[in-house]
Amino acid sequence: MDAVPALDEPLKKVLGPATAKVMAEHLGLHTVGDLLHHYPRRYEERGQLTHLADLPMDEHVTVVAQVADARLHTFASSRAPRGKGQRLEVTITDGSGRLQLVFFGAGVHKPHKELLPGTRAMFAGKVSVFNRRLQLAHPAYELLRGDAEETVETWAGALIPIYPATAKLESWKIGKALQTVLPSAQEAADPLPESLREGRGLVPLPEALLKIHRPHTKADIEDARARLKWDEAFVLQVALARRRYADAQLPAVPRRPRPDGILAAFDDRLPFTLTEGQRKVSEEIFADLATDHPMHRLLQGEVGSGKTLVALRAMLAVVDAGGQAAMLAPTEVLAQQHHRSITEMMGELAEGGMLGGAESATKVALLTGSMGAAARRHALLDLATGEAGVVIGTHALIEDKVQFHDLGLVVVDEQHRFGVEQRDALRGKGKQPPHLLVMTATPIPRTVAMTVFGDLETSVLDQLPAGRSPIASHVVPAADKPHFLARAWERVREEVGKGHQAYVVCPRIGDEEDGAKAKKRTPEDEAEKRPPLAVLDIAEQLARGPLAGLRVEVLHGRMQPDDKDAVMRRFAAGEADVLVATTVIEVGVNVPNATVMVIMDADRFGVSQLHQLRGRVGRGSAPGLCLLVSEMPEASAARQRLNAVASTLDGFELSRVDLEQRREGDVLGQAQSGTRSSLRMLAVIEDEEVIAEAREEATRVVAADPDLERLPALRTALDALLDEEREQYLEKG
Repeated sequence: MDAVPALDEPLKKVLGPATAKVMAEHLGLHTVGDLLHHYPRRYEERGQLTHLADLPMDEHVTVVAQVADARLHTFASSRAPRGKGQRLEVTITDGSGRLQLVFFGAGVHKPHKELLPGTRAMFAGKVSVFNRRLQLAHPAYELLRGDAEETVETWAGALIPIYPATAKLESWKIGKALQTVLPSAQEAADPLPESLREGRGLVPLPEALLKIHRPHTKADIEDARARLKWDEAFVLQVALARRRYADAQLPAVPRRPRPDGILAAFDDRLPFTLTEGQRKVSEEIFADLATDHPMHRLLQGEVGSGKTLVALRAMLAVVDAGGQAAMLAPTEVLAQQHHRSITEMMGELAEGGMLGGAESATKVALLTGSMGAAARRHALLDLATGEAGVVIGTHALIEDKVQFHDLGLVVVDEQHRFGVEQRDALRGKGKQPPHLLVMTATPIPRTVAMTVFGDLETSVLDQLPAGRSPIASHVVPAADKPHFLARAWERVREEVGKGHQAYVVCPRIGDEEDGAKAKKRTPEDEAEKRPPLAVLDIAEQLARGPLAGLRVEVLHGRMQPDDKDAVMRRFAAGEADVLVATTVIEVGVNVPNATVMVIMDADRFGVSQLHQLRGRVGRGSAPGLCLLVSEMPEASAARQRLNAVASTLDGFELSRVDLEQRREGDVLGQAQSGTRSSLRMLAVIEDEEVIAEAREEATRVVAADPDLERLPALRTALDALLDEEREQYLEKG
């Protein structure tokens, strides 16, 4: 009997260098333990087939199906001019739908011999559309003979596990690799405290790993999933509970506003009354600011619910108490916009030290990377002396040169664009840890807030201020109904004719750098996908064609900051009719006169992003209109996503749709850090109860034993979750 490899044994020693290299590069699996935690996505039963009707576009899929027919065609091409080119078309079926497989050239011989009508096999490849039909080009396949000794052995049991796979490594090869390492599951140390495991009737970890990879019954799968979900939820919540515990031990200066200070003066000059929600959330924030340990609060609010006003009142409360407040914005456009709108809202209260400034006034400084040297020196001086009570800036605020007189509050706008390093660097600029308010306009379901922002208390603003107009949203199917697109441009002209303005949003800028990237595509890519539409191309086409005669301007991230600001100012002042832009306008851009937005290639954007973009129109008293242009076929998942966005303005509802359609890894911020999600089994939406219960258990465990001295296996699991790669993960939202 060979020795069982340890869980931290590198895969290259166990599986050989070639397989291990693919697993490391494409699946992020490095050790035996990593592979054991690479769980099947689903299971196939012999005789029961996947629904071909529900295949997602552009994704790598594995299906089990039967060959219905196979035809070999010959054709002439540049490589085979005499009509010697060969193409094998195989139709497979599973009862719910049919799918076309295509093989070309020399690659047709083996499948032509093996894929005879009636043959059952597993097929793996990337789903594409050709001639408006779904197809797999050159899929890998494994015949399911069911009689040959080797096949029966390999696919032992009635349930065939289907693993998340890649083009380089099919599901069945991952299955074979798992058979090799499965004996090591016996070595797995159990992170759950025994009392918790027994109290909740969960199977031990080694048993769960065996059952998830080699189930004999559906009950085995259920037992294993229930157990593995708890592991993930619990270890993650312990990490967050330890963070909350550590933060609660830190000292902070309590900041209470003066009854006759700048906050009171600001409230007196507001031309409207606060909504009930704004009042309630402000009270929660003021209560936190008055305590002697740092506030850690997440403020989430619908697009346009008045979060900036709530944040500004918190900042003024801190200025009242003798401190300074800093607001960190993700882009220069947004930092400049916040600075403009905050100084306008404050009026003479923002003119501290100037003639005509109010008695309790302060200065509002702006600090961005592209400022001129003199303006920058001036801003740095105002911060160091305490002359500026409020500063708004980009990452430039984090630089070593920036010194504060007394930093009391940090407001982070659009948290999902900042990692923990930036947040901590800014917090490190206070004499004592400053209070922290994190804002996001991406509505987050409660469980995600508990999972991603588990170290923060949450406040929600869900009322829109009075006077906001509803936004009508429609999908424009450009390929099916080109006249709908022509009508969209007419609608833009009509709105401009009424004195309003329009946005046209594209996924790409379209200068040379992008063009170079686009050239490296394979011929198959070319067939199924053209490059996304680009700002520079579309702006030119519109100005010459359907929007000729209107004032069309462009805005994108690669323009010089001064040019960007000038374009935004002209658009805000009504000196341009149509702004063709990338997503730089997604967050915080506020032009109440803009009433219509056309989003080109809308299927290339995420649900939350579309919702954010749409929030840029309908900000005044005239109703807003958002047109989602797409060439995707009616039945595709992308179109269903767009239909969901068009059908509701409720951001929380859309965030659920978004989560259900994406893998949790993206939700947990892995998109930014490029590492794989530590959630493999837990579904943040469906497993709300598990997450809530795990949070309670974790809080209890950490309160009783903050360093987890009595739970060594849990500490090991925690170290694995928080290895350097994932260190950012907890706060990447």
